[in-house]
Amino acid sequence: MASTYFLAVQPLVDSIVNAVEELIAQVPPSREKTADAPAAAAKAIARRAASRAAAVSGALALPPGVFGLLTVVPDLVAIWRIQAQMVSDIAGLYGREMQLTRTHMLYCLFRHASSQLARDIVVRAGERFVVRQLSEGALRSLLTSIGISVTQPVAGTTASRWVPVFGAAAVAGYAYFDTLQVAKTGIRLLEGTPGDAARAGGAEAAPTGGGEVAPAS
Repeated sequence: MASTYFLAVQPLVDSIVNAVEELIAQVPPSREKTADAPAAAAKAIARRAASRAAAVSGALALPPGVFGLLTVVPDLVAIWRIQAQMVSDIAGLYGREMQLTRTHMLYCLFRHASSQLARDIVVRAGERFVVRQLSEGALRSLLTSIGISVTQPVAGTTASRWVPVFGAAAVAGYAYFDTLQVAKTGIRLLEGTPGDAARAGGAEAAPTGGGEVAPAS
């Protein structure tokens, strides 16, 4: 039974892995400049991005039945692009957009969806947590893990697409909540006291200056 399920979802997992790999290949440039009160500005950006994500996701979920199913992966990609730009803009508010790497972006986008991500990416260096650099092989393995994790909520939103209007509202609500979670992770990662980036044992310092910047799950 498990083998049959794996074979059934494998094409979806592969599509998600390829989409995420392409998404993080290049971090989008920030549209924001350093702000005097970055936390408040970041929350405002998060709310705008969440509203946009909800609108896009809800619109893509309107086609009923099999036509709606065809929009599942494009929907995810559209939302992730909105979220990636949001994370980059938030980094700009903190004056750290130049320190934002694809690994940081991966962490921000999927930390709340995959507990394995924190264990594989975040390591402790003294009193700080830093984001590790990943080899291409390790990155691909992690992307596969993310793809598998993402298929579970995708299955739920896919089922809702068979119910016109109500299903679109449910999908939009999930996109709104998900985007706020990404923003929360990004803000936590970026907040801190300005200073030199710490490096330890092949680790890539999180774009903050000090303190505990990410939880070690």
